[in-house]
Amino acid sequence: ERAQGRIVDCGRGSFELTGLKIEQAIGRPVREVLGLKFADGTDHVGTALEWEVRVQGKPVEVNAEYDLPARAGADIFPAYDDDEGGILVVLTPVNHH
Repeated sequence: ERAQGRIVDCGRGSFELTGLKIEQAIGRPVREVLGLKFADGTDHVGTALEWEVRVQGKPVEVNAEYDLPARAGADIFPAYDDDEGGILVVLTPVNHH
């Protein structure tokens, strides 16, 4: 089975960005939970999973299910030591001026 990019943990700022509690996100596919829409239309999560490469500094819209869309920058790192095809997704909110 292909790696699904399931969420295994969330950082301290996740709730502020998504409106989701950790228990609502763990175990679910990152695409489903965060509704990531990359500015250039590329599936950067899929690229990181398939090619096991880092993807850094990609503008993304985060559309979590209980919150309004938010703009962020995404850095995606494959978990090289994970046989399950895990990834680390770091989202940095873009401040609105």
